[in-house]
Amino acid sequence: MQAPSWITGGTLGDIDRAYDNAGAIADAKAYPPRWSEAAAAFRARLSEAGRARLDLPYGAGPRHAYDLFLPEGTPAGLAVFVHGGYWRAFDRSVWSHLAAGPLARGFAVALPSYTLCPEARIAGITREIAAFLDRASAEVPGPIHLSGHSAGGHLVTRMLCTDVALACADRIAGVVSISGVHDLRPLLATRMNETLHLDAAEARAESPVLHAPRPGARLIAVAGRDELPEFRRQNLLLPTIWHGLGAEAAAFEIAGTQHFSVIDGLTEPDSALTGALIGG
Repeated sequence: MQAPSWITGGTLGDIDRAYDNAGAIADAKAYPPRWSEAAAAFRARLSEAGRARLDLPYGAGPRHAYDLFLPEGTPAGLAVFVHGGYWRAFDRSVWSHLAAGPLARGFAVALPSYTLCPEARIAGITREIAAFLDRASAEVPGPIHLSGHSAGGHLVTRMLCTDVALACADRIAGVVSISGVHDLRPLLATRMNETLHLDAAEARAESPVLHAPRPGARLIAVAGRDELPEFRRQNLLLPTIWHGLGAEAAAFEIAGTQHFSVIDGLTEPDSALTGALIGG
């Protein structure tokens, strides 16, 4: 039987290539400047309208801060976007424009920064995101809808795991993991682990696939159809496991998108991605 296309093209012999998103995208270097420009313009517009609260602290560290964007009128709830970058790159300022879709649907949107590796361990970043959520949830009442991209997908799915202390857990209405890394064990063999400093125990402890979901957990995992095979595999992995553990879990792919373009739908109120995040 011919293997499905999503599991071909990568082996442990080329594990670095299997996780090298930038190397698989022809114009990868053009994306960060474009993101930053769009994000800065978005912040300027919302600040001028009096609907941006920037640099709000959630802890004592220099990167323990988040931006909160407010809709017109009373928020329907809180939507969150946690950025990726393999836990070692970027901050919230690159992604502000991704608030546009849920904001237009009446949700307040919060985007945090967090301490990067190697200054932090991934387990510590998980605790930072939990602290951020407890702080941001105190600012906006109503349901909480979480999204995260790549490493951010890992971090938001960790919030659904029963081992994470989270005061606002009962308010989480759903999580959308976009190109999320849900099993960290393959990263032990990558060169990037020289920065991440994962060991086998932490890789197991921080892998959502090895944890039980909270009762009533709702998860949607989304990937680009043109992503690397390993990310398409990771996208299917967590919903498949958690569905068997009682979670409401599903996965889908967005045609014509790869790892860097798959997030674009969050800028649009009527996109499939925004609909997955806030419903409808």
